[in-house]
Amino acid sequence: MSSPLKQLADITLKIGSGATPLGGSDAYHEEGISLVRSLNVYDDGFRLKDLAFLDEVQAERLSNVELASGDVLLNITGASIARCCVVPDDVLPARVNQHVSIIRPDRREIDPFYLRYQLISPEHKEALLRLARAGGSTREALTKAQIEVYRVLVPPLPDQQRIVGKLDAAFAALSEAQAHVERNRANARELFESYLNGVFEGKDGWKVKSLGELGKVSMCKRILKQQTSPTGDIPFYKIGTFGKEPDAFIPKEIYNDFKRKYPYPKKGDVLISASGTIGRGVVFDGEPAYFQDSNIVWIENDESQVLNEYLFQFYKVCDWNPSKGATISRLYNDDLRRVKIAFPSLQEQRKLVSQMVELDAQSRSLEATYQQKLTELAGLKKAVLGAAFRGEL
Repeated sequence: MSSPLKQLADITLKIGSGATPLGGSDAYHEEGISLVRSLNVYDDGFRLKDLAFLDEVQAERLSNVELASGDVLLNITGASIARCCVVPDDVLPARVNQHVSIIRPDRREIDPFYLRYQLISPEHKEALLRLARAGGSTREALTKAQIEVYRVLVPPLPDQQRIVGKLDAAFAALSEAQAHVERNRANARELFESYLNGVFEGKDGWKVKSLGELGKVSMCKRILKQQTSPTGDIPFYKIGTFGKEPDAFIPKEIYNDFKRKYPYPKKGDVLISASGTIGRGVVFDGEPAYFQDSNIVWIENDESQVLNEYLFQFYKVCDWNPSKGATISRLYNDDLRRVKIAFPSLQEQRKLVSQMVELDAQSRSLEATYQQKLTELAGLKKAVLGAAFRGEL
């Protein structure tokens, strides 16, 4: 593209970052004048979720950072640095806080949507990130001075608008494809969960019991923070690392002592999360490990009535809070004990578990295929943007 490179200061009417309202978050209201923050600014568009509002007094104090139609927003600090979008007219009047820069294009020189597309293209995204890291401070940030001298391609306005039109059409098609893949991925999981729900509704001749009737609710002995370390002998799983990689360990002496004196799961027991994502299950493999008390619990199930594998599948679709009608933040022992489960003979359970495992594997394979398609579509978006600003569109 044989277009001139121009500094942003030469093709804009204003460049500047926002400010912090007096009182911080206490200044926010349920309604009023919009306050745009970095969590509203994304490369794929403006997010209305978590939009904050100011009263007229606070907004007046920030009148020097008032947004106008067509302003380009650029995040200049934090993990979201270099995210960029155009402010939508329906959030105006609005102000911005200190983590967002206002770039107000001179529309005689550059189209706001053309500038936004250019700034989120792969080459410019990487260039802005390099610029933020080059400041020498421990925290990455883009300064007003850096933004003012940053150079972009500025072809004639008709060419800019032609490129925007082509990118809009391409991105609309890609977004539709992504939405289609997302629906298919969700449907694959919903079909499997629907099948599980059908199984656990029970049939004539099946028994129905509470989990408390199957075994005692148990948990490991409490581990104090000072008993853990970042490295060590025995992995200690907290609710945040349950089913993942551990980030804490306990000495072998404590492990052996507590394992001998207090409840400890046996190989095959199904551990479940009692806080955070309620009911997330992990089958204990019997390897030396310890688990955070009250946050990770299990039923001491002897498998004389219900197989652990059957219980593990049941946990995937269990309604942990059928009577309260709201999402719970913690699964208490009494909640767990009251949960009802329908089950057939052990022989029938084995057949059902085999079918459930096979269907789960197929569902996960489909989900992986759809995730790969989403990754490819995201890559295609980047490729299209890159091509546009290399003159290859």
